[in-house]
Amino acid sequence: MEEIGWLRRGACRSSDPDLFFPLAPTPLQEARAKAVCATCQVMEECRAYALRAGESEGIWGGLTPEERRRTRFPEGWRRPAAS
Repeated sequence: MEEIGWLRRGACRSSDPDLFFPLAPTPLQEARAKAVCATCQVMEECRAYALRAGESEGIWGGLTPEERRRTRFPEGWRRPAAS
């Protein structure tokens, strides 16, 4: 729990969780969630946690699940096996 103590200081703490974890995300919802993240004093800690923990759902540190996947596995990270 000590590792995520920064959560108590997150800008999202006073927001509706559905904004960050919607059942059916839309571009507008993602933009609204990212706008909250942009004002957050712990955005970097949140993002680092989500990447380290492999969070597969929700907006964390201003990144969508797809953006986190691209950060963890950039294009071309897999190389073909040697012949």
